[in-house]
Amino acid sequence: MSQKLVQPIGQKRLTNVAVVRLKKRGIRFEIACYKNKVLSWRSSVEKDLDEVLQSHIVYSNVSKGVLAKSKDLVAAFGTDDQSKICLEILDKGELQVAGKERESQLSNQFRDIATIVMEKTFNVETQRPYTISMIERLMHEIHFAVDPNSSSKKQALEVIHELQKHFPIKRSPMRLRICVPEKDFSSLLEKLNVWNASIVSKDDSGSQPSVICEMDPGLYRDCSEFVSSLKGRFELLAHSVHLEEVSRVDHCDDYAEGPSRLPKESADSESQLSEKLQKQATVSGGNENAKGEGKQIKCSTCNTFFGDSNEFRNHSKSDWHRHNVKRKTRQLPALTEEECSADMEMGDARADLKEYSF
Repeated sequence: MSQKLVQPIGQKRLTNVAVVRLKKRGIRFEIACYKNKVLSWRSSVEKDLDEVLQSHIVYSNVSKGVLAKSKDLVAAFGTDDQSKICLEILDKGELQVAGKERESQLSNQFRDIATIVMEKTFNVETQRPYTISMIERLMHEIHFAVDPNSSSKKQALEVIHELQKHFPIKRSPMRLRICVPEKDFSSLLEKLNVWNASIVSKDDSGSQPSVICEMDPGLYRDCSEFVSSLKGRFELLAHSVHLEEVSRVDHCDDYAEGPSRLPKESADSESQLSEKLQKQATVSGGNENAKGEGKQIKCSTCNTFFGDSNEFRNHSKSDWHRHNVKRKTRQLPALTEEECSADMEMGDARADLKEYSF
């Protein structure tokens, strides 16, 4: 009995690849890419297409090595140029990843969403922002599930809307500077009153008086349209006022006069560090700090003690403190003043290199 010999004609098998899939006109098309390169390409980190694609060939099934038919390519993409089709699939297609990789991506996106929620909200009862761990806990309580096909910012706004139904959480107000013609200034003040906006300051002098106010971010579009109708102009000074205030002046209960005034969430960690920090402050400050040790003020962000409120206030306005606040929001450890200067210089160098690179 004769046996038919099957030749793998028209097949090119590839293994250990990242597959990007795009379905168009009811037909599935796939391309084979190197792992960890697709996201680099989409974020414009990788510029060389050959470093992303394993081959400039379009498949109907990469794992089986089945090539796409030319007539299907023309019907779906209007051309049979496989290099152009590969670019379209690479930009618009869905990246197929393994279970552990998908879990890692969802975990990272969950963290990104929680960070956005933390930056845009505050606790109504305490008038202070929630911590990142508290936001993640609340997101688990409402059984939030990450949608990998939706942006983190869009999902964060949906999470805020859902959290407001169950917890004392509110969007942090944005701060605006609005300038309108003098004849329309009273109309602007009336509109701000309707929007329940709080006026920080106002300047009635000049042909175009201005007002600095804080209002709900959901009114941004309405405010833009209203100011445009009055032929005025407005400037966004801060996306999240509460976060900006925390960046400029640290928590009021950072005084080291009593552990009972520390936040409940950080009381344990602060009590563990207090002895070490006091020893460091005593060694660095000498006898002068030893006299006023009981009245020292501590910056929990920079892990540093200060002798009086003036020193602490000046420190809160320094680049050192602001840089550590930014690191704290990203869950990074605090740096010393020397390390902070070096880190900022390195960041400036990277920015210059990125600006002048082609």
